[in-house]
Amino acid sequence: MKSPLNDRTILAAPSILGLRPSGVEQLAAQFLHAGLARRLGIKHPVESVPTLNDRYSDQRDPQTHCLNPRPLREFSIALGAAVQRCVPGRFPIVLGGDCSILLGIMSGLKRLGTYGIVSLDAHADFYQPEKSTTGEVADMDMAMITGRGPDLLTNIDNLKPYVQDQHAIHIGQRDWEETQHYGSQDIRATAITCMDLATLRQHGVALQSALLANHLQSLRIDGCWLHYDMDVLADDINPAVDYRLPGGLRYDEVELLIRSLFATDKIAGISVAIFNPDLDPDGRMTANMVEHVGRIFDAPVTL
Repeated sequence: MKSPLNDRTILAAPSILGLRPSGVEQLAAQFLHAGLARRLGIKHPVESVPTLNDRYSDQRDPQTHCLNPRPLREFSIALGAAVQRCVPGRFPIVLGGDCSILLGIMSGLKRLGTYGIVSLDAHADFYQPEKSTTGEVADMDMAMITGRGPDLLTNIDNLKPYVQDQHAIHIGQRDWEETQHYGSQDIRATAITCMDLATLRQHGVALQSALLANHLQSLRIDGCWLHYDMDVLADDINPAVDYRLPGGLRYDEVELLIRSLFATDKIAGISVAIFNPDLDPDGRMTANMVEHVGRIFDAPVTL
């Protein structure tokens, strides 16, 4: 499948139903205000997906142990439909919000065929609801899109699982000790391909990027979604996140990783999540992030 990287379109989907209204709901608006559409040469009007954020509740649902499962399901159906309208003809760039946007994206893609996921994230996001200390679906999204969790969210329109384990890749985890402490299920004990921060550091991002690209090309899928949780960046580069962790990747390392994946022609679209403009009062980090995302699209890597 050829990815239409040059026909880009932006979907603004700044939902915080899977987290809390801490400021990440401003990501899309602030990135656009800082010139992201111009930097990426976007020709299509930005499409806004209704977030249902006004229905946010900080009370856990007693059946699912999650926050906001019903409005999140409704939002996910709407976001999935918006993604379907783009793929495969255009290259959607979905601006979150929190990482629970993956439920909508991946359930929408499942209606189109067999799609994989590459997630760049400092956190595994693999908690089961009863183990989560918060009930936030943003710390369960990788588990849920691979079919682990309450059917209300994992089985929209009988599409469970939205992604097969063998078609999922997780890059950049550095919260292993925390997941152990709180009793999360272990993403590494599955068929999901995992490349944590320690592995990237041990073998080098350039080598690991090439290995990931080769692995992605070997998968028998119709395409693959790329999810970029910006907390995978080093904490000194992006402290504007709600759950901070020491360490992380540099701008150039993330750019190399993503451009290597783009070069496979398997990537059908990208989502960007977890940057809190309220923690960037002078706007400098926002401007840096917009330029960084622009560089990702500037020059493909030749495999």
